[in-house]
Amino acid sequence: MSTQPEVDYVDEELSEQAIHDYLAAHPDFFEGHANLLNSLQLPHATGGAVSLVERQVSVLRQKDLKLEKQLKELIEVARANDLLAAKIHELTMQLFAATELKTTVIALEEGMRSGFDADHAVLVVFGDPGAFDDIGIGRFFRVVEKNSEALSPFKTFLETASARCGQIRDAQRDFLFQEDADEIGSAALVPLNDGSKIGFLAIGSADANHFHPGMSIDFLTRLGDLVTGALKRY
Repeated sequence: MSTQPEVDYVDEELSEQAIHDYLAAHPDFFEGHANLLNSLQLPHATGGAVSLVERQVSVLRQKDLKLEKQLKELIEVARANDLLAAKIHELTMQLFAATELKTTVIALEEGMRSGFDADHAVLVVFGDPGAFDDIGIGRFFRVVEKNSEALSPFKTFLETASARCGQIRDAQRDFLFQEDADEIGSAALVPLNDGSKIGFLAIGSADANHFHPGMSIDFLTRLGDLVTGALKRY
């Protein structure tokens, strides 16, 4: 009677899986088998072979470059946010300094043009146009009855009362920017007050990609809150 231990023979595929499972369960295995680690060979993208250690170094280097790129992107976003915060602060100070509706609107127009690099901007306020004849701000300040047929292209936007970015419809662009409509590649529509009760602010850019649906609207929402607070004083 043989006393040799029984040997379980397994096929190659199962054996590879067993090795995989063992190494996954014992990630420190190669710490005690450095000679084995250095002798393992893996195919390289160039067609040659490298040791497992070299391959790991290459992978880590690639991860490091990816993380470095992500870090640079985060830094750029942080700098952009700091710049926007500074612009919001400056506009806030200008609006606080204004003591009447006319000077408030003037400060807002100047802020859009110089502080936020808007190619064109329009402040639409709901009300009786005749009640604002003394403002005389020009094309930036537009007073329209809320039930005016001219606002029908904005029906969905006014119902959702949420900031929107991207390319706008021709009818919207023509109403807002008039003879400058052809220069507008993209725009942001910012509701003023809950449900756009006061009106809305439109910011136009010649760059078709400057405002796009995928961008964050947090900054635009804060801008809308600021303008709303300034206008509600009157």
